[in-house]
Amino acid sequence: MKVRFHLPDFSKHFGLNFVFVLMKEKCPHLFREGTEIASVYGTFPPAIWNGGRFQYGKCDKDFIKHVIRSFNNRGIPLRFTFTNPILEKKHLHDDFCNMIMHYADNGMNEVIIASPILEEYIRKNYPNYKITSSTCKRITEPEKLYEELTKDYNIVVIDYDLNNKFEILEKIPNKEKCEILVNACCNPECKMRSEHYRNIGAEQLAYAEHLKKSPDKNFDFSKIPKYEKYVNHEIINCNCMNRSLFEIKNLATHITPDDIWEKYVPMGFSQFKIEGRTLELFNLIEHYMYYMIKPELRDEARLLLNCQLVKQGIIQTKF
Repeated sequence: MKVRFHLPDFSKHFGLNFVFVLMKEKCPHLFREGTEIASVYGTFPPAIWNGGRFQYGKCDKDFIKHVIRSFNNRGIPLRFTFTNPILEKKHLHDDFCNMIMHYADNGMNEVIIASPILEEYIRKNYPNYKITSSTCKRITEPEKLYEELTKDYNIVVIDYDLNNKFEILEKIPNKEKCEILVNACCNPECKMRSEHYRNIGAEQLAYAEHLKKSPDKNFDFSKIPKYEKYVNHEIINCNCMNRSLFEIKNLATHITPDDIWEKYVPMGFSQFKIEGRTLELFNLIEHYMYYMIKPELRDEARLLLNCQLVKQGIIQTKF
């Protein structure tokens, strides 16, 4: 039995994820049966192709190469969240994004896609990458989902509004090709989710432009006239992405660890995504403990992980 988890962020959470991978190698007894780390997903900011979650920061070439090498040398692919839904053809030749693709073009790494024009560009110019169909496409109609699964994708991430709709999930013929997002923080059946994805895509584009023109000034997306049509203050002020593990447990889309092992895996699903690219460190650690560690060993695993994070300087203990 394989229970393959895709973990959030090889950039902001590089330290946590790399230490967690080492803990998985050295202390497999702490982990639930069949647990595997299938990939670490995310982006290197300020990549304009990025979508799903807005990412601050700026990564240099040495860091990018180091991250790719660190995970790939342990057999773990990176999956680039290139899911910006508002890309235009002029954005396809972005130097920074193509540099990332070039550095990671070794046949191991993968790309998550939402934009048809970017998908076509990557298939043509970077054929070594496996391609994942993103949940950002918001495919909620069963027949359209089944159709998506017939296409040439390595994985299709199911819209999480379908998480507990078993009458739909049971009819999927190739469940091994599906990925289920288990800890969604967004309100179930949120009417603004697609608009929010477009908002994030525009914000990522605006941020990259800001860094080129005014890197020393504060960035305020709501005050950039060029992208005014994407600014929705109700969305910008949405706090769903800051929800803790204990808050999301109450959402209808939530999937518990017992659900994974007792319902979804017996049905034939094996790919599970943990979201949390923008979560604070300790919040994300709790998600890892909850989903991948044996319940009776969580305290031991949390202490071991935190001690290693302190040792590596990822958690600071001096004030």
